[in-house]
Amino acid sequence: MFNLSLRSPSRVVEFTVECFPDISLNQINLFVIFLLIYLNIILGNITVFLCITLDSHLHTPMYIFLCSLSIVDILSSSNILPKLLYMLFTQQKIITFNGCMAQLYFFIYFTCTEFFLLAVMAYDRYVAICHPLHYALYMSMKHCALYLVGTWLAAALEPVLHTLFIANLSFCSSLQVNHFFCDISPLLTLSCNDTIHVEIATYVLGAIVGLSAFTLTLLSYVFIINSILHIKSAEGRRKAFFTCASHLTSVIIFYGTSLFLHVRPTSTYAPTQDKIFSLLYIILIPVLNPLIYTMKNKQFKEAFSRLIRLP
Repeated sequence: MFNLSLRSPSRVVEFTVECFPDISLNQINLFVIFLLIYLNIILGNITVFLCITLDSHLHTPMYIFLCSLSIVDILSSSNILPKLLYMLFTQQKIITFNGCMAQLYFFIYFTCTEFFLLAVMAYDRYVAICHPLHYALYMSMKHCALYLVGTWLAAALEPVLHTLFIANLSFCSSLQVNHFFCDISPLLTLSCNDTIHVEIATYVLGAIVGLSAFTLTLLSYVFIINSILHIKSAEGRRKAFFTCASHLTSVIIFYGTSLFLHVRPTSTYAPTQDKIFSLLYIILIPVLNPLIYTMKNKQFKEAFSRLIRLP
């Protein structure tokens, strides 16, 4: 059915990305807004990364996973925002076919990585709360390394098929991508093929990744909540809940935006709505994650204080 090679049968050389023609703001104003947001993402996540890597007090599984999450947020935003900034500033909204496919691949890759990473972090909180005496055994540095390597490698496989399916479609109508980056839905709408098989394959592959990660996360929190409810003292319940509150908040935001963005057929694709949810997904999560995990975290605040006092 598909000739699985990274080459479009229609020999498309480039696409035009429309970005935000329906927004009344001047394009340069949009450039400034997105530049400030991108710098905020980079600064916030690099701060988290440096604090964790340079401070030995934070070399624990929870912070190591958080460090990896910061890397994902930096890379995922850097996959899209620099190109968007360039297009807004120069008004040259051309992206090559191979560049478009690369952007699509890495967008899906970093999304899958975050799915798996949040699931591993949920498991970490499950072990910490439900099996505290075995935490050092189950979450040793060796185990953490295996979880992280497995997360990044497993996430790299799923987007290969997505990208190959899209790359082998024929694009025989308009080559104007009604979005601000190369995503699956706007590319499918440009194809003159019957894309139902691609859509089904996309949903099946996405369900395998999303549901497996969601199931592990959900089960972890079912056991966590059950353990918290069995703690007799109110102070003990509060402390136990506080250890997973940040992660739970991050999970709710991530899955909420993911559902709105991905769980719907291409026939219901609405460009303006899709751009809004994509912006929330690409910008909101990397901006909020450093704040969610560090604002009320005493250990991190102490590490940050030590970092800024370095000579």
